[in-house]
Amino acid sequence: MSTAPTHPTGTVAERFAARIIAREEADLSPLATRSYPALRAIAEPDCGLRTPFQRDRDRIVHSKAFRRLKDKTQVFVLPVGDHYRTRLTHTLEVTQISRTVARALALNEDLVEAIGLGHDLGHPPFGHIGEQALDECLSERFSEKFWHNEQSLRVVEVLERDGAGLNLTDSVRDGIVGHSGRADEPATLEGWIVRLVDRIAYLNHDIDDAVRAGVLSPADLPPGAIAILGPSGSKRIDTLVHDMVEHSAAAGRIVQGEEIGGAMSELRTFMFDHVYLGPKATNEREKIKAAIHTLFDYFCEHPEQLPGSIPEGAVARRVTDHVAGMTDRFAVAQFEALTVPTAFSP
Repeated sequence: MSTAPTHPTGTVAERFAARIIAREEADLSPLATRSYPALRAIAEPDCGLRTPFQRDRDRIVHSKAFRRLKDKTQVFVLPVGDHYRTRLTHTLEVTQISRTVARALALNEDLVEAIGLGHDLGHPPFGHIGEQALDECLSERFSEKFWHNEQSLRVVEVLERDGAGLNLTDSVRDGIVGHSGRADEPATLEGWIVRLVDRIAYLNHDIDDAVRAGVLSPADLPPGAIAILGPSGSKRIDTLVHDMVEHSAAAGRIVQGEEIGGAMSELRTFMFDHVYLGPKATNEREKIKAAIHTLFDYFCEHPEQLPGSIPEGAVARRVTDHVAGMTDRFAVAQFEALTVPTAFSP
């Protein structure tokens, strides 16, 4: 059992950590990650009124990268309409569903919340197309790769607080970098929750946005998967979450059932074929790639024009940090400033 760490004085603060430790020992699953002791790259005193994972959550929410998520594309680039998802709304949906799963499985809700809120901080502008374009830039010029989950980790470790980073706990950092299917497996069940819920959330809200945009009609969706999962986004999420919770409780790890998992895979394949890589959603693909390549190449050739907030280091790293941190609108404005003659600017 963990022992209570040192904490500030005060009636509530003196008892807080011990109360949380006792509650977790009584209420959480033996497989759950405990809130104490806090393991950070740089040791620091604990807060007397928040668990270490709550503190990580607050640092993420108050970060500049988190605020920029509201102006970063989820699927549809610079959509016209008030109800399309952005990286911020996607992040909130992932976090909300993840907390539901964690509570049902008696795992650590504070940990999944912090991971969920931080998992997409490193996503570049223009959604998946922007990520592909930035990866191409790095590959062609420097023989390096770009993965948004690794960039998310870099944001919290290095880029925030003018290069000091947020000094998050090891478990939150592990969950952030491990949320992608391309990454190594997360070390905690809480990290696994976010990894799977990320897919559950984006598949279903992207269907909603695609229907709203006229890219799909509900009748286009694969009938077999819909019959299994449900006719609406809320019903499908409910089905997927219940399946995930029941099978995970029985397995002692985060898993899906074969039937429900197979239906979700079928739906995911359909979305890649008809939405993510389809002509209507990606008809601006070449324009977006041109914008990212132009910005990347320009700052590689003029690194002295990178903002002072970008830490020193190799040019490839510094330019990637700058471009990946841009919002959609800022990237468009920067591209226009470089390519449109002043006399023709609006």
